[in-house]
Amino acid sequence: MAELNTVILSDSARGLRAAAGLLRAGELVAFPTETVYGLGANARDDRAVARIFTAKGRPVFNPLIVHVPDAAMALELAEFSPAAEALAKRFWPGPLTLVLPRRPDTGLSGLATAGLDTVALRVPAHPLAHRLLEEFGGPLAAPSANPSGGVSPTTRAHVLDGLDGAIAAVLDGGACPVGLESTIVGFDRDTAVLLRPGGLPVEEIAALLGRPVDTLTTRHVTAPGQLQSHYAPRATLRLDAVGAASDEIWLGFGPVASLRPGLNLSERGDLVEAAANLFAHLRAADALAAEAGLSRIAVAPVPDSGLGLGINDRLRRAAAPRF
Repeated sequence: MAELNTVILSDSARGLRAAAGLLRAGELVAFPTETVYGLGANARDDRAVARIFTAKGRPVFNPLIVHVPDAAMALELAEFSPAAEALAKRFWPGPLTLVLPRRPDTGLSGLATAGLDTVALRVPAHPLAHRLLEEFGGPLAAPSANPSGGVSPTTRAHVLDGLDGAIAAVLDGGACPVGLESTIVGFDRDTAVLLRPGGLPVEEIAALLGRPVDTLTTRHVTAPGQLQSHYAPRATLRLDAVGAASDEIWLGFGPVASLRPGLNLSERGDLVEAAANLFAHLRAADALAAEAGLSRIAVAPVPDSGLGLGINDRLRRAAAPRF
């Protein structure tokens, strides 16, 4: 594939019109959401969606999240149960993706749904993402804007680090405030099932529904972000470390976990701050390791509750064996 001249578009009305025009032409445009930057393509254009898989080097069996501007468009694409309607009403716009039965004749690309009879839908809360979706006027398939398996991007620079020359444009909206991908929930009849923890704590979902959210163990990829090895820096990760060895970079959490050389996800032990810092700090720790000639990152324990559930999910996937 010939290298493209990836342009940077501002958050002005002119920049939005240019971004929407590129998307209508079947090109790829990275844009900010409150979670991470997404790599957008017209979800009804097979060739455009195929370009996502080419640019990212992403397995075609891995479905994509389809972003829409509001719940009304989501209702045109999928069938909502009462529980799904309740979640959408409470948490959209926001970092929640719902996997729902796909309606017939939606025009969605089969590549976006990986041939499944379900579709993963989200209404992002980032104002620039909403403006882009309104300007475009249709659904956008948008996984994270990084090479498949790599660290997700939370700034324009992160996008360019992995995809410069492979996509048409980046719509610059600054740093993503949440910094952790969306929580993904599917349904088994009337029971909500957590498919991927993320930027919305599962405890809030359970509280709204008035019952626990189940978890699903499966060998099949039914939602984005379920591949075992994912979000990985070049250096290997050692999790639940109490300190760093001489051949490791330290990635700490909490007030007594600041060691050098290294970084701290949150010296205050704040999970919101840690989630926002996670991917940027993984990238920075990876760069420190490379500069020092080291190949490992030691990661301090992070509480496995609230946003910590999503943080630990990403860290386990980043530390998984790579095939």
